Amino acid sequence: MRQRTKLIAVLFASTFALAGCVASDLERAGLGAAAGGLTAAALGGNVATGVAVGAAGGALCDDVNLCR
Repeated sequence: MRQRTKLIAVLFASTFALAGCVASDLERAGLGAAAGGLTAAALGGNVATGVAVGAAGGALCDDVNLCR
């Protein structure tokens, strides 16, 4: 369980670090979708839901000044 927690922390940290490097909402949505899907798979959750939430979060992160 501890390794899974570390994996999730690394995924989130790398997602936010990379989100600042991409230029468009579409690129951030793609990155968020990938991270959301991987996180859901690592946790044994619904991958489709993880992809949808990750894509929405990635597309909107610059609108709330989270990934700038």
